[in-house]
Amino acid sequence: MALHIHEAWILLFVIPALVAPAAISHEDYPADEGDQTSSNDNLIFDDYRGKGCVDDSGFVYKLGERFFPGHSNCPCVCTEDGPVCDQPECPKIHPKCTKVEHNGCCPECKEVKNFCEYHGKNYKILEEFKPSPCEWCRCEPSNEVHCVVADCAVPECVNPVYEPEQCCPVCKNGPNCFAGTTIIPAGIEVKVDDCNICHCHNGDWWKPAQCSKRECQGKQAL
Repeated sequence: MALHIHEAWILLFVIPALVAPAAISHEDYPADEGDQTSSNDNLIFDDYRGKGCVDDSGFVYKLGERFFPGHSNCPCVCTEDGPVCDQPECPKIHPKCTKVEHNGCCPECKEVKNFCEYHGKNYKILEEFKPSPCEWCRCEPSNEVHCVVADCAVPECVNPVYEPEQCCPVCKNGPNCFAGTTIIPAGIEVKVDDCNICHCHNGDWWKPAQCSKRECQGKQAL
């Protein structure tokens, strides 16, 4: 019986020794952030003043090294006071430039406008065109459109009409004028009623007709 008790005590001391190393791991007891960073102090380099320069992607450049910081296309030199970037006097972009590239330090014109734009349409330099029956236009070398509008004469009638593709109105029935509310042709006397004979003014077609009273036919009949 004493032998069995002695063996049981031995097992109690041996089993914890076998189990403890397997049950405890480093993952179960994570180190504090301070402990972790303290072991990697040689990798932490937050303040680069007087030591180097950092671009937009986080890359570190040494003092005196040329680099592109990312927000500018002009090269920079890393100094103790930070990046010192080139700022050259770039040539002005031509006002006719339609395509500008910004790949280099200065913008560069790749395509110059050689046409005119008018009412949503493009025209070649020196090209003539008529946007409407009354307009005559030309695309100038300055890329501007100059137009001339037709100056129509005053029509010689009171009822002019506009024909398709014609700018100025025309008198389809010839010159005429108003005699009251009646339109009478010019050049002849017209008896508008039993007592009045009218004719149009010479050249002044917009004025009312001149009328003179004659002996009425109705009175003659009486």
